[in-house]
Amino acid sequence: MVTQKVAFQGEPGAYGEMATLSQFPKAELLPAKSFQIVFQSLESGAVDFAVIPIENSIEGSVNETYDLLLNTNMVVCGEVYQRIRHNLIINPGADNSKIKSAYSHPQALAQCRVNLQKRNLEPIPTYDTAGAVKMIKEKKLNDAAAIASKRAADLYGMEIWEENIEDKTNNYTRFLVISKVQSEPTGNDGTSLIFSVKHVPGALYGILAEFASRGINLTKIESRPTKEVPWEYYFYVDFDGHRNDKQIRDLIRVLKKKTMFIKVLGSYKRGEFH
Repeated sequence: MVTQKVAFQGEPGAYGEMATLSQFPKAELLPAKSFQIVFQSLESGAVDFAVIPIENSIEGSVNETYDLLLNTNMVVCGEVYQRIRHNLIINPGADNSKIKSAYSHPQALAQCRVNLQKRNLEPIPTYDTAGAVKMIKEKKLNDAAAIASKRAADLYGMEIWEENIEDKTNNYTRFLVISKVQSEPTGNDGTSLIFSVKHVPGALYGILAEFASRGINLTKIESRPTKEVPWEYYFYVDFDGHRNDKQIRDLIRVLKKKTMFIKVLGSYKRGEFH
């Protein structure tokens, strides 16, 4: 049997790895330094799937992911909610009274902002949570901590100074599973698409009215600059239903006539909170 290969952004022990393992426990996992490399690995055929963060319940959307989704030929085929529990991690034997800074991914630092201020720790951004743990170990930084998962501390043989330091306890990151193959309907599905409209009064309202008139539940709407014309935007929407459902097919057919641009990113089984 051929082993599936799945890419994620970060080092072993990253939350992206944890989300990936929850969906692909027997797959070969390929860590990548950046989101762009994750997409390139999938588009080149080096991996079968990719798992990427799209939004956090505290800090909001991951804008780079939205921009990459616009330009890829891959489709969204799954959704994962990963519970985030941040820990202050230090080198074994380090004196925590001498810790002056904390390294981590910018999203993790933002999610622990209040607790870092209370401890008077300088936040220093790095490309990854687990990568921060690996770095302070390799450089033997005994005056610095990293913010990452307990799994990262265990993998790198580090010490947890304090557990659960996120400012809000209800902290989840939503990940999307990307592949070349569209998923089949399950009866509990969501769909994501991108569209743009003319920059005229009522244009966006006219699109949203198509959802409302069909009783289709919009679960998220996000705007991103087109980067081509100032103050013009792409709108990313998530909604209930599968693209193969008759109601959704009818909706997409109408939207194609009322938008300047439309791209269906994919349909997928809804993720579950754990």
